[in-house]
Amino acid sequence: MKYSFPIRLILLFTLLLLFISANTFYANSASDQSIILSNIVDPEKQNIKFFWKDAKNNRYASLQNLKTSIEENKQQLIFAVNGGMYDKNHNPKGLYIENSVVLSPIDKAKEGYGNFYLTPNGVFYIRKNGKAFIQTTQNINHYENIKYATQSGPMLVIDGNIHPKFSKSSKHKNIRNGVGILPDGNVLFAMSKKEISLYEFSSFFKNKGCKNALYLDGFVSKTYLPSKDWKQTGGDFGVIIAVVKKLPIPS
Repeated sequence: MKYSFPIRLILLFTLLLLFISANTFYANSASDQSIILSNIVDPEKQNIKFFWKDAKNNRYASLQNLKTSIEENKQQLIFAVNGGMYDKNHNPKGLYIENSVVLSPIDKAKEGYGNFYLTPNGVFYIRKNGKAFIQTTQNINHYENIKYATQSGPMLVIDGNIHPKFSKSSKHKNIRNGVGILPDGNVLFAMSKKEISLYEFSSFFKNKGCKNALYLDGFVSKTYLPSKDWKQTGGDFGVIIAVVKKLPIPS
Protein backbone atom coordinates (compact mmCIF):
# COMPACT_ATOMS: atom_id res chain seq x y z
CA MET A 1 0.00 0.00 0.00
CA LYS A 2 1.34 3.41 -1.02
CA TYR A 3 0.68 6.64 0.86
CA SER A 4 0.78 10.21 -0.40
CA PHE A 5 3.44 12.52 1.03
CA PRO A 6 1.11 14.31 3.56
CA ILE A 7 -0.13 10.96 4.91
CA ARG A 8 3.43 9.65 5.20
CA LEU A 9 4.34 12.82 7.08
CA ILE A 10 1.41 12.37 9.47
CA LEU A 11 2.36 8.72 10.08
CA LEU A 12 5.96 9.68 10.73
CA PHE A 13 4.87 12.40 13.18
CA THR A 14 2.57 9.92 14.98
CA LEU A 15 5.40 7.40 15.33
CA LEU A 16 7.63 10.14 16.71
CA LEU A 17 5.02 11.04 19.35
CA LEU A 18 4.67 7.38 20.32
CA PHE A 19 8.45 7.10 20.66
CA ILE A 20 8.62 10.19 22.89
CA SER A 21 5.70 8.93 25.02
CA ALA A 22 7.34 5.54 25.45
CA ASN A 23 10.60 7.08 26.54
CA THR A 24 8.83 9.46 28.91
CA PHE A 25 7.09 6.48 30.48
CA TYR A 26 10.41 4.65 30.72
CA ALA A 27 12.08 7.61 32.43
CA ASN A 28 9.30 8.01 34.97
CA SER A 29 8.49 4.33 35.57
CA ALA A 30 11.60 3.68 37.68
CA SER A 31 10.41 6.23 40.23
CA ASP A 32 6.89 4.81 40.40
CA GLN A 33 6.12 3.57 43.92
CA SER A 34 4.62 0.41 42.41
CA ILE A 35 8.07 -0.50 41.08
CA ILE A 36 10.54 0.94 43.63
CA LEU A 37 10.30 0.78 47.41
CA SER A 38 12.40 3.60 48.87
CA ASN A 39 13.35 5.00 52.24
CA ILE A 40 15.17 8.27 53.00
CA VAL A 41 17.25 8.38 56.18
CA ASP A 42 18.98 11.33 57.81
CA PRO A 43 22.23 9.71 59.03
CA GLU A 44 22.96 12.53 61.48
CA LYS A 45 19.58 12.26 63.21
CA GLN A 46 18.66 8.60 62.76
CA ASN A 47 20.69 5.70 64.05
CA ILE A 48 22.01 3.72 61.08
CA LYS A 49 23.88 0.60 62.17
CA PHE A 50 25.51 -2.31 60.34
CA PHE A 51 25.11 -5.86 61.65
CA TRP A 52 26.80 -9.15 60.83
CA LYS A 53 27.29 -11.28 63.96
CA ASP A 54 25.95 -11.05 67.50
CA ALA A 55 27.87 -11.09 70.80
CA LYS A 56 28.10 -14.90 70.60
CA ASN A 57 29.64 -14.68 67.12
CA ASN A 58 26.50 -16.05 65.49
CA ARG A 59 25.43 -14.50 62.21
CA TYR A 60 22.09 -12.68 62.36
CA ALA A 61 21.33 -14.02 58.87
CA SER A 62 17.66 -12.99 58.60
CA LEU A 63 15.89 -9.70 59.17
CA GLN A 64 13.64 -11.48 61.66
CA ASN A 65 16.61 -12.63 63.77
CA LEU A 66 17.91 -9.07 63.84
CA LYS A 67 14.47 -7.70 64.73
CA THR A 68 14.13 -10.17 67.61
CA SER A 69 17.59 -9.32 68.94
CA ILE A 70 16.97 -5.57 68.77
CA GLU A 71 13.63 -5.87 70.55
CA GLU A 72 15.24 -7.97 73.28
CA ASN A 73 17.55 -5.00 73.86
CA LYS A 74 14.55 -2.70 74.34
CA GLN A 75 14.93 -1.05 70.96
CA GLN A 76 12.78 -0.78 67.86
CA LEU A 77 13.71 -1.81 64.33
CA ILE A 78 12.58 0.99 62.02
CA PHE A 79 14.14 -0.26 58.80
CA ALA A 80 16.40 -3.10 57.65
CA VAL A 81 17.87 -4.32 54.38
CA ASN A 82 20.58 -6.73 53.28
CA GLY A 83 23.75 -4.69 53.15
CA GLY A 84 26.05 -6.02 50.47
CA MET A 85 27.37 -9.17 48.86
CA TYR A 86 28.91 -12.14 50.66
CA ASP A 87 30.91 -15.28 49.90
CA LYS A 88 29.77 -18.91 50.17
CA ASN A 89 30.37 -18.79 53.94
CA HIS A 90 28.33 -15.59 54.27
CA ASN A 91 31.42 -13.53 55.05
CA PRO A 92 31.26 -9.94 53.76
CA LYS A 93 32.65 -9.56 50.25
CA GLY A 94 35.35 -6.90 50.43
CA LEU A 95 35.63 -4.16 53.03
CA TYR A 96 33.45 -4.39 56.09
CA ILE A 97 33.79 -2.11 59.12
CA GLU A 98 31.58 -2.34 62.18
CA ASN A 99 31.93 0.00 65.16
CA SER A 100 35.23 1.29 63.71
CA VAL A 101 36.73 -2.23 63.56
CA VAL A 102 37.80 -3.63 60.17
CA LEU A 103 36.29 -7.13 60.08
CA SER A 104 36.94 -7.81 56.39
CA PRO A 105 39.70 -6.30 54.20
CA ILE A 106 39.06 -4.19 51.14
CA ASP A 107 39.09 -5.95 47.76
CA LYS A 108 40.61 -3.77 45.05
CA ALA A 109 40.83 -6.49 42.41
CA LYS A 110 39.67 -5.22 39.03
CA GLU A 111 38.65 -8.61 37.63
CA GLY A 112 36.54 -11.44 38.97
CA TYR A 113 33.22 -13.22 38.69
CA GLY A 114 29.85 -11.56 39.19
CA ASN A 115 28.39 -8.10 39.60
CA PHE A 116 30.77 -7.27 42.44
CA TYR A 117 33.60 -7.06 39.92
CA LEU A 118 31.69 -5.04 37.35
CA THR A 119 34.11 -2.23 38.09
CA PRO A 120 34.10 0.35 39.34
CA ASN A 121 32.53 -1.01 42.46
CA GLY A 122 32.33 1.01 45.66
CA VAL A 123 31.97 1.46 49.39
CA PHE A 124 29.05 2.87 51.37
CA TYR A 125 30.31 4.19 54.67
CA ILE A 126 29.31 6.30 57.65
CA ARG A 127 31.85 8.44 59.46
CA LYS A 128 32.04 8.78 63.22
CA ASN A 129 30.40 12.21 62.90
CA GLY A 130 27.32 10.59 61.32
CA LYS A 131 27.82 11.79 57.75
CA ALA A 132 27.31 9.18 55.02
CA PHE A 133 29.27 8.76 51.77
CA ILE A 134 29.66 6.49 48.77
CA GLN A 135 32.97 6.34 46.93
CA THR A 136 34.52 4.09 44.33
CA THR A 137 36.70 1.42 45.92
CA GLN A 138 39.90 2.73 44.39
CA ASN A 139 39.42 6.03 46.24
CA ILE A 140 39.14 4.41 49.68
CA ASN A 141 42.53 4.48 51.42
CA HIS A 142 41.97 5.52 55.06
CA TYR A 143 39.59 4.13 57.67
CA GLU A 144 40.37 6.06 60.84
CA ASN A 145 37.20 8.21 60.73
CA ILE A 146 34.85 5.46 59.54
CA LYS A 147 32.36 3.85 61.93
CA TYR A 148 30.57 1.59 59.45
CA ALA A 149 31.44 0.51 55.90
CA THR A 150 30.33 -2.10 53.40
CA GLN A 151 31.86 -2.74 50.00
CA SER A 152 29.68 -3.89 47.14
CA GLY A 153 29.33 -3.50 43.44
CA PRO A 154 28.90 -2.29 40.92
CA MET A 155 28.49 1.44 41.41
CA LEU A 156 25.14 2.52 40.00
CA VAL A 157 25.81 6.24 39.67
CA ILE A 158 29.31 7.75 39.55
CA ASP A 159 29.70 11.53 39.84
CA GLY A 160 26.17 11.98 38.51
CA ASN A 161 26.52 9.54 35.61
CA ILE A 162 25.08 6.06 35.19
CA HIS A 163 27.72 3.31 35.26
CA PRO A 164 29.23 3.25 31.73
CA LYS A 165 28.84 -0.52 31.36
CA PHE A 166 25.07 -0.48 31.79
CA SER A 167 22.90 -0.63 28.69
CA LYS A 168 19.48 0.94 28.33
CA SER A 169 18.43 -2.02 26.16
CA SER A 170 19.61 -4.68 28.61
CA LYS A 171 17.28 -7.66 29.02
CA HIS A 172 19.02 -8.82 32.23
CA LYS A 173 16.38 -8.05 34.85
CA ASN A 174 16.19 -8.94 38.50
CA ILE A 175 15.01 -7.79 41.92
CA ARG A 176 17.65 -5.30 43.09
CA ASN A 177 18.49 -3.18 46.11
CA GLY A 178 20.92 -0.31 46.50
CA VAL A 179 21.83 2.90 48.27
CA GLY A 180 22.54 6.45 47.18
CA ILE A 181 23.50 9.79 48.71
CA LEU A 182 21.08 12.66 48.07
CA PRO A 183 22.25 16.26 47.53
CA ASP A 184 21.33 17.19 51.13
CA GLY A 185 23.47 14.35 52.54
CA ASN A 186 20.55 12.10 53.38
CA VAL A 187 20.74 8.41 52.46
CA LEU A 188 18.36 6.95 49.89
CA PHE A 189 17.78 3.20 50.21
CA ALA A 190 15.78 1.46 47.48
CA MET A 191 14.64 -1.99 46.43
CA SER A 192 12.76 -2.90 43.29
CA LYS A 193 9.44 -4.65 43.81
CA LYS A 194 9.69 -6.08 40.32
CA GLU A 195 12.52 -7.32 38.16
CA ILE A 196 14.34 -4.42 36.48
CA SER A 197 17.66 -3.86 34.72
CA LEU A 198 20.70 -2.25 36.29
CA TYR A 199 20.22 0.69 33.93
CA GLU A 200 16.63 1.20 35.08
CA PHE A 201 17.64 0.88 38.72
CA SER A 202 20.50 3.35 38.28
CA SER A 203 18.13 5.78 36.57
CA PHE A 204 16.00 5.88 39.72
CA PHE A 205 18.93 7.12 41.82
CA LYS A 206 20.13 9.55 39.16
CA ASN A 207 16.64 11.03 38.73
CA LYS A 208 16.49 11.57 42.50
CA GLY A 209 19.66 13.65 42.31
CA CYS A 210 22.17 11.16 43.71
CA LYS A 211 25.72 11.92 42.57
CA ASN A 212 26.84 8.50 43.75
CA ALA A 213 24.88 5.30 44.31
CA LEU A 214 25.89 1.70 44.98
CA TYR A 215 24.34 -1.65 44.13
CA LEU A 216 23.93 -3.87 47.18
CA ASP A 217 22.52 -7.14 45.83
CA GLY A 218 20.04 -8.84 43.56
CA PHE A 219 17.35 -11.51 43.76
CA VAL A 220 18.05 -12.33 47.43
CA SER A 221 17.21 -8.75 48.47
CA LYS A 222 14.68 -8.13 51.19
CA THR A 223 13.50 -5.00 53.03
CA TYR A 224 11.75 -4.42 56.33
CA LEU A 225 9.96 -1.07 56.26
CA PRO A 226 6.74 -1.16 58.30
CA SER A 227 6.11 2.58 57.80
CA LYS A 228 5.30 1.70 54.17
CA ASP A 229 3.57 -1.56 55.04
CA TRP A 230 6.49 -3.64 53.73
CA LYS A 231 7.56 -6.29 56.23
CA GLN A 232 9.87 -8.86 54.69
CA THR A 233 11.63 -10.64 57.54
CA GLY A 234 13.34 -13.58 55.88
CA GLY A 235 16.74 -13.88 54.25
CA ASP A 236 20.06 -15.59 54.82
CA PHE A 237 22.48 -12.70 54.59
CA GLY A 238 25.94 -11.58 55.52
CA VAL A 239 25.76 -7.88 56.40
CA ILE A 240 22.45 -6.21 57.31
CA ILE A 241 21.97 -2.43 57.40
CA ALA A 242 19.34 -1.16 59.82
CA VAL A 243 17.87 1.93 61.39
CA VAL A 244 17.32 1.41 65.10
CA LYS A 245 15.41 3.54 67.58
CA LYS A 246 15.70 3.43 71.35
CA LEU A 247 12.40 2.86 73.08
CA PRO A 248 11.41 5.39 75.79
CA ILE A 249 12.15 4.30 79.34
CA PRO A 250 8.87 3.74 81.21
CA SER A 251 8.31 6.35 83.94
